[in-house]
Amino acid sequence: MRLAKRYREMRPPEMVRMFQTIERMEGVLNLSIGEPDFDTEPDIVEAAAKAGYDGFTHYPPLQGFLDVREAVCRYWERHHGLRADPGEVYMAVGGIQVAHLAFAALLDPGDEVLLVEPYFPPYVSQVEANGGVPVAVPTREENGFAPTVEDLKRAVTSRTRGLLLNSPCNPSGRVVPRRQLEEIAEFVGEHDLFVLSDEIYESLVFHGEHVCLATFPGMRERTVTMAGLSKSHCMTGWRLGYGIAPEALARTMTVIASSQTYGLNSLAQKAALYALDTQDAKVLERRAIFAERVASVAERLNAMKGVRCPPADGAFYLFPNISGSGLSSEDFSWRLLEEAKVATVPGSPFGRSGKGYIRIACTQSQDTLMRAMDAIEKFIDTL
Repeated sequence: MRLAKRYREMRPPEMVRMFQTIERMEGVLNLSIGEPDFDTEPDIVEAAAKAGYDGFTHYPPLQGFLDVREAVCRYWERHHGLRADPGEVYMAVGGIQVAHLAFAALLDPGDEVLLVEPYFPPYVSQVEANGGVPVAVPTREENGFAPTVEDLKRAVTSRTRGLLLNSPCNPSGRVVPRRQLEEIAEFVGEHDLFVLSDEIYESLVFHGEHVCLATFPGMRERTVTMAGLSKSHCMTGWRLGYGIAPEALARTMTVIASSQTYGLNSLAQKAALYALDTQDAKVLERRAIFAERVASVAERLNAMKGVRCPPADGAFYLFPNISGSGLSSEDFSWRLLEEAKVATVPGSPFGRSGKGYIRIACTQSQDTLMRAMDAIEKFIDTL
């Protein structure tokens, strides 16, 4: 069967190649996957089962059940002061679908989107798949990988249409401070841009505060807030995401998705309804555990020869600088996997700013993390 020309030369991205290799190996200490090691809480699972017994086994409303969208609104007003209407919420198959639909609805061919480095790699292909041109905005470790307006001004052109911002950040763990977000909001208004604000890690901030970009004056009408329950409520396998956007855009995203996924799983939505309204205390408990893990791993890394690990203010990742090892990020990660059976992700797929770094996900038990640190330290000592 002949493939379409645009896919004939397609090869798995670096991160996917790493994941596929790990699947074929045994005994790997896996610090590569951004998935909480906690199972979904049993009462959330029971809520989904009850919904099934209650007859929620049919097609859902395409934009999502009204009561679920209302729960999303309650959650964001309660935690972040964002007042939204259910008509502005689209329930998606994971947060990543929100980005795809938003780009599909907003981009014309040749429109440029600023991607703040280091960025989640799939966003590059999503912009390109929807006719846009991804434009990388480098950041620096000395600035905490937080973008400045000067960084954005160097990248903006007359073809710039949008900005993708991720805070807390995958992979760096940065949380963009309120003052910088205010300056970014002003920049966005001056250049009449839309913003896809990836706030999927909003519940995991250890230092400082999470500030919702859409709460700044003039930003609600030009911001798509992307979030979900994968990280906050340990529901990665449920594929629960949502976007909060201007109502006309949310409707357009719904129409586009009607020919793709035709709504989000009914039972998963009812589980989300229960989770959003009842799990705040559990979310805080897990946040404290992740904060402890991230701090202890950073301490170990900073004690290793040739490694410098910037602190993480949020998410559950660390982004250590391993350039002192004399290896590139790709060589370091692949050799570490092959020789020490510790899986990490090279920093290079996250943009040019990631060269010389690796991503470590602190999503394993403390014992597993410390055993992995022992193995990394031993590996580095042999270089």
